[in-house]
Amino acid sequence: MNPIAEQALARAREFYSPGAGPNKAPTRKFWTTGDEQRLAELYGDTPMPELIKLFSRPDYAIYGKAASMGLKRSDAYLASEHACRLRRENNPGEASRFKKGQQPWNKGISFDCGGRSVETRFAPGTMPHNNVPVGTERVTDDGIRQRKVRDDGPAHRRWKSVHALIWEEANGEIPPGHIVVFRDRNTAHLVLENLELVSRAENMRRNTFHRYPPELKDTIRQLNKLKRAISEASDEKQDD
Repeated sequence: MNPIAEQALARAREFYSPGAGPNKAPTRKFWTTGDEQRLAELYGDTPMPELIKLFSRPDYAIYGKAASMGLKRSDAYLASEHACRLRRENNPGEASRFKKGQQPWNKGISFDCGGRSVETRFAPGTMPHNNVPVGTERVTDDGIRQRKVRDDGPAHRRWKSVHALIWEEANGEIPPGHIVVFRDRNTAHLVLENLELVSRAENMRRNTFHRYPPELKDTIRQLNKLKRAISEASDEKQDD
């Protein structure tokens, strides 16, 4: 093993050992009775930045604890410069709102976009130049043959997989949560005998990491960790 790989392996073992790195569970800081009493005394009039320093906790944790204890800011604090504007002012933005009965300046004025907009718009019923007739077939980048089944509606609903059409012609509509797959995984083998209806959950199990036995899963995880560690060590070596 070359020096870079040895260094990466050592770092990986240290980093991914129990109680270290991403495997280490975050430490939860519980509120003590003393913390609660102190928060009850200070929350009414103390700005949040000071509370964060005093309790060494993020603002959302302090807000959450105060809410669970039923604590409120005092009227004096809400009227001070420390409170946000929405709390400090009774009706912020009132001056810039429309008043009841007020008319907008452009009422009754017809919109005119100008230019050649009108003459270049699609007329009702006009189809774009790249439109193809219903029944046209195409092959996606994944090798799935599709057929155009309609001209209206969203673009993604105008095309349907040919293998799904073959299955539906023989068996009826595909049930929700299910898909039609190729038994031999050959997307060009478009015959009914090669098609199978499976649930999306089953398809995921067949085509993802979850189909492997536990021993192989653990080996793959460790290998991926080692690859990442080697990559990081190589990057650091190049930066030196």
